[in-house]
Amino acid sequence: MKVKKYLAPSMNEAMKRIRGELGSDAVILSSKAVYNGGFLGLFKKRNIEVIAAIDPVSQPIQMKIKQKSKKLPSKPEVASYATDTNEGNRESADLLTEIEGLKDMIKSLQIYSPDRKYPGKLQKIHDYLTEQEVDISLRSQIMDELFEKWFVFKQQSTDEEVQVWLEEAMFGILEKVENGKPGLQKKYINIVGPTGVGKTTTLAKVAAETMLKHDKKVAFITTDTYRIAAIDQLKTYAKILNVPIEVAYNLEDFKRATERFSGYDYVFIDTAGRNFRNPQYVRDLNEIIHFTAEMETYLVLSLTSKQKDMEDIYRQFATIPIKQVIFTKADETSTFGAIFNFIHTHEVGAAFITDGQNVPDDIEIATSSQLLKMTFGAKKYERSS
Repeated sequence: MKVKKYLAPSMNEAMKRIRGELGSDAVILSSKAVYNGGFLGLFKKRNIEVIAAIDPVSQPIQMKIKQKSKKLPSKPEVASYATDTNEGNRESADLLTEIEGLKDMIKSLQIYSPDRKYPGKLQKIHDYLTEQEVDISLRSQIMDELFEKWFVFKQQSTDEEVQVWLEEAMFGILEKVENGKPGLQKKYINIVGPTGVGKTTTLAKVAAETMLKHDKKVAFITTDTYRIAAIDQLKTYAKILNVPIEVAYNLEDFKRATERFSGYDYVFIDTAGRNFRNPQYVRDLNEIIHFTAEMETYLVLSLTSKQKDMEDIYRQFATIPIKQVIFTKADETSTFGAIFNFIHTHEVGAAFITDGQNVPDDIEIATSSQLLKMTFGAKKYERSS
């Protein structure tokens, strides 16, 4: 029997190498997660160690035994030998059945289907991700990672351990970008987005947080001249916060407003909410707002929007350099998969998340931990008994 040890970054990769070197009849003897490298115990790399074996002469020997048994005379000792051989064959058959089942399991892991059934603990997680409207491709990635761990740890993990795997997988998705660290490193903070997502209220919340928690001097500029109510709303917030406000109808007005507020720490700019499907809207922004190197732009998206609409909105505003996104109306939905879908697809982080109309309250810095806590706090998937 030929036995060989393999070290690979994933079980899928290990299985590919085993099939390539030992063939499809190889047997998995053991598998475990190992951690290599690192510095002072940190930044270790996780790999999968698999020990596989193959007996290239097992089948020819079985054929010779069968042929020899036909020619041997019927004697007690020969009958005993034949009985032992049959028992050995049965054991071999059972082992081959287990191997074939393992192969089917690995193959099913490689081809994801939304209708695929998982072992009890993993099925509940899959159902929860589906309920949270996590995109099918991202759901596949998460389930592959969880299934690999479930397989490596001999399917003996508890519900709590499986939940930790899920949270680690989703945290890893969020940590690929910078979340919860709104820049506010530039003087001009521009808030854009479609109508109805709560841009003006969000702008007032961020401005109030900047004043109250960081003791900064702020001012408002609004370019939303299409709705009188919008101007009045921001003026009301400006009066409550005791900050100055300017209305800009064109680029000249905008430049004059920036000159007036040259001595302020931050200038928050409110834009008109119009039909995001009309490219002219974005072009109009460039005619009113002077996008300079001193400006940060945040795109406001509502969590009550359809996933496709959020994708279309982002593409429409792609001509403007978007620093981060702000997710609003978290209190009006029970599904948060759109956050993970958006961050995973566009690799753009979240700055804030809002969950109400109260100013300056109802706003949170969207750290990865906060987004994860909000997602699992909304409705825990039911654990198996």
